[in-house]
Amino acid sequence: MPAEGGPLSAGESTVNFGALDAMIRPRSVAVIGASDDGTRIGGRPIAYMQSQGFQGRLLPVNPNRPSVQGLPAFASVAALPEVPDVAIIAVPGEAAIQAMDDLGARGCKSAIVFTAGFAEVDEAGAAMQERLVAAARRHGMRMLGPNCLGLFTQSGAYGTHVFAVARQRGLGTTVCVTTGNEADVSLGEAIGWMAQAPEVEVICAYAEGIRESAGFVAALDLARRNRKPVIMMKVGASALGGAAAKSHTASIAGDDAVTQAVLDEFGVLRARTTEEMLDIAYAASRRIYPLHNSLGVLTVSGGAGVLISDASEAVGLPMPEMPQASQDKLRGLISFCAPRNPVDCTAQAVNQTELFGDFLEATAGDGGYPSVLVFLTQTGGSTSMAPKLRPFMRDAIAKRRDRLWVLSAICSREKVREYEEDGFLVFEDPTRAVNAIAAMGRFGAYFARQEASAAGALANVVLPAHTPTEAEAKRLLAEAGVPAVPEQACTSVDEAVRAADAMGYPVVAKILSPDILHKSEIGGVILNIADAVAVREAHATLLARAAQHAPKARLEGVLIAKQINGGVEMALGVLRDPVFGPVAMVGLGGVFIEILKDVAFRRCPFDPAQAEAMIRSLKGFPLLDGARGKPKADVKALAEALAALSRFAVAAGPRLASVDVNPMLVLPAGQGAFAADAVIEIEEGQ
Repeated sequence: MPAEGGPLSAGESTVNFGALDAMIRPRSVAVIGASDDGTRIGGRPIAYMQSQGFQGRLLPVNPNRPSVQGLPAFASVAALPEVPDVAIIAVPGEAAIQAMDDLGARGCKSAIVFTAGFAEVDEAGAAMQERLVAAARRHGMRMLGPNCLGLFTQSGAYGTHVFAVARQRGLGTTVCVTTGNEADVSLGEAIGWMAQAPEVEVICAYAEGIRESAGFVAALDLARRNRKPVIMMKVGASALGGAAAKSHTASIAGDDAVTQAVLDEFGVLRARTTEEMLDIAYAASRRIYPLHNSLGVLTVSGGAGVLISDASEAVGLPMPEMPQASQDKLRGLISFCAPRNPVDCTAQAVNQTELFGDFLEATAGDGGYPSVLVFLTQTGGSTSMAPKLRPFMRDAIAKRRDRLWVLSAICSREKVREYEEDGFLVFEDPTRAVNAIAAMGRFGAYFARQEASAAGALANVVLPAHTPTEAEAKRLLAEAGVPAVPEQACTSVDEAVRAADAMGYPVVAKILSPDILHKSEIGGVILNIADAVAVREAHATLLARAAQHAPKARLEGVLIAKQINGGVEMALGVLRDPVFGPVAMVGLGGVFIEILKDVAFRRCPFDPAQAEAMIRSLKGFPLLDGARGKPKADVKALAEALAALSRFAVAAGPRLASVDVNPMLVLPAGQGAFAADAVIEIEEGQ
C-alpha cells in the first residue's frame, strides 16, 4: 500500500527510478539460453514463472529445440514474434555479448544477465564486461548484472537466502532484486524503484559495498520522504588503503564509517544480522512509527521485566513510570504487584483474568505509552488461558489503534497468526521485541526530520599547485571561514623574536615545512615559550630536530603563534571518499584522536545546524557543555567553522585530498574557536 498521501513518484526524484518498470514489471520475458530442464540456469526462470502464475508472455530462445517446458521455442532473438519488455541472458560470455547486441537491435530495452565470469573473476573478465556494457549502451538498454540471480541484493545467493527466511516468517515479499556486478543498474537504483513503487512498504538491502553515490543518495532521500523504512545489512567493513594514511581524518574514517554517516543522514537503520533485519521489517509492516517513542510493559514475570528494562536502556528507549495515582489503583487490586513500569501484574492477574484486563487498560490508558509490550510467555499460547485473555487484549487494541502493540509469548504458528490479526506483533524473545520497537521510534524521528536547509554559498577556492605549509593552509581556511590563532611565518630567528614580542607571551613555535605534515611526531612543536631567550632556544631546537628526523624536508622557517590556553581541543577534518566525495569530520582533538576515535562524519556541504548536531552526537560533548563545573564552550563558533569547512571542501574540487585541523581550540561561549594547526593535502598532477 502507498505511504500516507501517496508516494512521491520517480519523476519527482532527481533520478528517474521509474525507468526500471519494464524490467521489474514486464508483460513479456524472453529467456536466451532457455532449457527444457527446470533445474538448470536457463530453465529455472521459466519453471518459476510458470509455477507462480506469471500472467505475461514467456518467449524461450533455443536454436536446438522446437519447444521448452511446453512453450514454443524460437531459434534466435530475430525470430521472436514480438519485442520482449525484458530478456534473461543465461548463455556463456561471448554468446551473452552477442545476445545483448541482438536484443538491442530488436528494440528490447532491458536485460537481466545471469552469466558469470566477468569483472568478479579477473582482468580479462572485466574487459569482457566492458564489452557487454558497451553493447547495451549502443542500443540504450538497461542491464541488471552480470553475475546476478535476477529479480529476487548485490549478493545473489545471500539475497535469495534472506528472501527465503522472510517467506518462512510470513513476510510478504513483492520483489527481490539481485544486482550482481552492478555494471549498469545499481543497488541505489533498485532501492529507488522500491521507494516509489506503491506495492512496496518496507525496503531491506544487503550490500557488500556502494559503487555509486548519486542514485544511492537520491534513493534514500526518496524513501525517507515517502516514509518507507530502509533496513540495510552493510558488510565488509574495512579501513581505507595506505594511500590515504597521511591524513589523520582518513585513517580514522575507513570506508565503513563514511557509509554509516550516509545511512545516518537519511535514516537508514543498520542491521547486524539477518534476524535483526527481518525483525525490524516485520515491525515496520504495521506502519506505526512513533515520533516520541516510549515503552509501557505489562508482564507476568518480574525477571522478564528486568530483562526488558535493561534491553530498553541499551537501545535508548525510554520507559517512564506510570502515574502515581495509577500505581496506587493497581496496588489496590493486587497488593503485591509492582506497578511502576514494567508493570508486573504477577500470575494472580492470569488466575483472575478480569484483573489482567484492568492492568492492561491502566498500562495502555493511564501510561499513555506510544508502544506497549505485553509479556505472557507460555500463557500466551496456552489453549486454556489464552482464549480468556485475548478478549481483553483485543479490546485494548480497538481503543488505541495508533499504538504499537507487541506481544512476547511462546505460541504455535496458528496462534501467532490470530494475535497478528488482532493487531499484535509477536516475538518469542522480549529483547528482540524491544530492539524492533526502538527501531520504529527511530524511523518516526527520521521521517519527521525537517528538510536540510541550504548549506550557503560556496566560495571561489583556488588551491596552490602543491601541498601548502601550515601557515598557507590556515590562511586558505581562514578565508573560507575557519578562524586561526594569530601567527606569523618567520624565516630568521630575529624575525621570530619580533613576532613573539608583538603577540605577547606565551607563544608556540613550530617547524614550517610542506614536507613535515605531522610535526608533533618529531618534536616539531614547542609550547609555553615565555620570553625572547626561549624563542631563540626553540628556534635552534626545531631546526636541529628537522635536520635529524627529516633531513630532505624543505624548510621554510619557523611559525610563531599566540598560545591560547583554556580551550577545549577539538579536531576538524575532510577526506575525499571515492564514492561519496568530500566528507567532513569532527571529534575530540589533540594527540589522542586516533586512539579515542570519538568522531562524527557527514557528506559535504551542510549548514551550521547540521554541524552542531554532529558535535552534539559525540560521546565527549559534555567536555564542551560545561562538564565538571567548567564554562560552556563556544559550540556555535565551532559549528560555524565546521560548516564553513564543509563548504570549502566542495568548492575546492577534486584536487583537495584531505584537510586536518587539529587542534581546533574552542574557547568559552562567545569567545570563538580557532585553528591551532592545519594540514591541507593536494592531489598532485590533477
